[in-house]
Amino acid sequence: MTDKKVIEEIEVKEMLKKYGINVPDGILVRDLPEKIDLPYPLVLKVSDPNILHKSDVGGVILNIKNYDELALKFKEMKGRFPKSNFLIESMEKPGVEIIIGLIQDKTFGLSIMFGLGGIFTELYKDVSFRLVPIEEYDAKEMVEEIKAKKLFEGFRNIKADKNKVIDLLMKVSSFGMDHYNSIDQLDLNPVIVREDKAVVVDAKLIMK
Repeated sequence: MTDKKVIEEIEVKEMLKKYGINVPDGILVRDLPEKIDLPYPLVLKVSDPNILHKSDVGGVILNIKNYDELALKFKEMKGRFPKSNFLIESMEKPGVEIIIGLIQDKTFGLSIMFGLGGIFTELYKDVSFRLVPIEEYDAKEMVEEIKAKKLFEGFRNIKADKNKVIDLLMKVSSFGMDHYNSIDQLDLNPVIVREDKAVVVDAKLIMK
């Protein structure tokens, strides 16, 4: 990946915030501060451009309930990744997990992808694609095309607002257009969708 640059996650999220995209509150640190001004429970992640798949290497710890537990987990993670930075974030309430991505296709150009996220992305491969930029009707069709669309229609009283997904797809499309020639890949997974909002929990961005 010599000609490509991986952007640090907190930077990616700052970029997304400028497009009105929700991300968790968080801080980037090298060492653990004496005080954390974030509500518990928290998430602790390694933040290192050389580590793309943090969960695979034990670089994500969820549901940290207090400072003592954070200090213990931080010490463990610092031991595993002594040269890395760390991201401490508020942990989002559960909801439906989706993936939204931008992929630079050699033939067609920048494409936007949507599907079921989290651990189900690779299991079901339930995704839809469009070329960037998309209109609102494209975003609606993308949601309609996946097999899991019922999750956004009140299936078994699941509260995940389809309009929040459509709005987020439009914002990611705008982000893609503004960085059309420099993006190699954007991976937002998972995005947690609830009744009140959609929040990008994990974000990877590779620039050309």
